[in-house]
Amino acid sequence: MKKSVYNGLYLVIAILLVLPFVLPNSFYLDLAVRMAINACIVLGLNLLIGFAGQISLGHAGFLGIGAYASAVLPTHFGWHPLLAMGAGAVVTGVLAALVARPIFKLKGNYLAMATLGLGIIISIALRNEAQWTGGPDGMPVPAMGLFGFELSNDKQWYWVVAALLVVSVWSSLNLIDSPFGRALRALHGSEVASQVVGVDVVRYKVAIFVLSAVFASIMGSVTAHYVGFVSPNFADFFHSIELVTMVVIGGMASVYGSLLGAVLLTALPQALATFEGWETVVFGAILMLSMIFLPKGLVPTLAAKFGKGE
Repeated sequence: MKKSVYNGLYLVIAILLVLPFVLPNSFYLDLAVRMAINACIVLGLNLLIGFAGQISLGHAGFLGIGAYASAVLPTHFGWHPLLAMGAGAVVTGVLAALVARPIFKLKGNYLAMATLGLGIIISIALRNEAQWTGGPDGMPVPAMGLFGFELSNDKQWYWVVAALLVVSVWSSLNLIDSPFGRALRALHGSEVASQVVGVDVVRYKVAIFVLSAVFASIMGSVTAHYVGFVSPNFADFFHSIELVTMVVIGGMASVYGSLLGAVLLTALPQALATFEGWETVVFGAILMLSMIFLPKGLVPTLAAKFGKGE
């Protein structure tokens, strides 16, 4: 792997180490935690969309499964939060593996609609099973305990989520540089050419879909414990679109683009709060201008510009 790629990881670690000591209050620390959580989710989604070239418009559904596993299993069955998180990840991975093969026989708009439908089905199920999930009103989530220590404030959560982000970035960089990652990039370029050189296209599509879904499920559990409450909004269509937008704005097929996209789109709604009643309009205009002038995303566009000395 190129040394410059690891330099980016070192920069991320340095920023994460310094950040909690320079943030002025708990509001900004909470925002930083949410940015890091979204960055982990978007890293997994970018492996699917940016590197493998497969769209998913229902990814928040997997997030919802993880979140509700961490709420329902400890509340109704007395499971330990870590065990519930693992169970949610396993269920998500099995579901993703079962639906991936028929879904990935589709292409283009048909594939997008299939993943959208999957997300909607999960969201509806979470709303309708009110006796377990609390229905549209949601339900509280028990506190997370690690080795007998209960995570109870933003600073403790920050260090946990920061560690997860570093591991996620490191894992993504190494996966992309592995034979598995090269196979993903090959099928993104041309599935026919990939098959010709011996890449099992279906197997790789299913594998990256499952991996991305498990990423989302685990971070859904983390989010649920951090917030202390879950609702069906975790799994709704608009959340899925928000995650895809983070991938596109930051830069598809870019690990650091995933981080930047998550940071910007998590912070932007807060920054636009001053535009009372016009936040959505301004938000949409910013996204539209970004897509017009930075069609490849922020990080790839800026890297190409400065790399060429323009």
